[in-house]
Amino acid sequence: MPTVLRTVAECRAWRAAQGRRLGFVPTMGALHAGHATLFQRARAANDLVLASVFVNPTQFDDPRDFKLYPRTLDADAALMDAAGVDAVFVPSVDEMYPNGTRYLVHEDELSRGLCGAHRPGHFIGMLTVVLKLLQIVQADRAYFGEKDYQQLELVRGLVKAFFVRTEIIAVPTVREPDGLAMSSRNTRLSPAERALAPRFPAVLASALTAEAARAQLEAEGFRVDYIEDRDDRRFGAVHLGQTRLIDNVAR
Repeated sequence: MPTVLRTVAECRAWRAAQGRRLGFVPTMGALHAGHATLFQRARAANDLVLASVFVNPTQFDDPRDFKLYPRTLDADAALMDAAGVDAVFVPSVDEMYPNGTRYLVHEDELSRGLCGAHRPGHFIGMLTVVLKLLQIVQADRAYFGEKDYQQLELVRGLVKAFFVRTEIIAVPTVREPDGLAMSSRNTRLSPAERALAPRFPAVLASALTAEAARAQLEAEGFRVDYIEDRDDRRFGAVHLGQTRLIDNVAR
């Protein structure tokens, strides 16, 4: 099983003792096959693989969502072990935020649109914790999935703006056989919602325009936050019941 590191001091000491090329995969736990793909990519290109499991309170705009987010560390450790993860950093909130929220990272352009327009403060929390993790871990490479494409682009910008030495590696979205992007949130869908959910990526990919995609998804029972075409991708966020799903497809 992976070595469990619970404090910043433990994580730094473990890293210093290795002295080899390190791949890092930050997560919030509730791991699935999409995460396993990230671990496998890191395993193939590095001498060591470190994961983190931290449900970051500052990136939840809805306190209920934070409370309901699944915590499955035992199952997560088994998946990491099977994927060849060497160690996992599992800090407490106090460990990651010793000064509370006095110091936060703001980005003032890309984070304003898409999910940023619908989840106030989300990207402030995400960028803050990612910068903290990258500074603690000092990895050679860090791996992020393309499902959260806006997050990926913001992290790339963060690394460039703050001169972080870690290379950011993008990994394509991993999908279920029916096309639904793998996500920890999928477990919160009811059976009827889960049956409908694959229509989201299907309509994103097939509709001629973003406006047509919105209209079709709303007609099929989705509550749409946004559907937008930007550059060579179509981005979307929808709700089924109490669950919010995001996705993007190449155009």
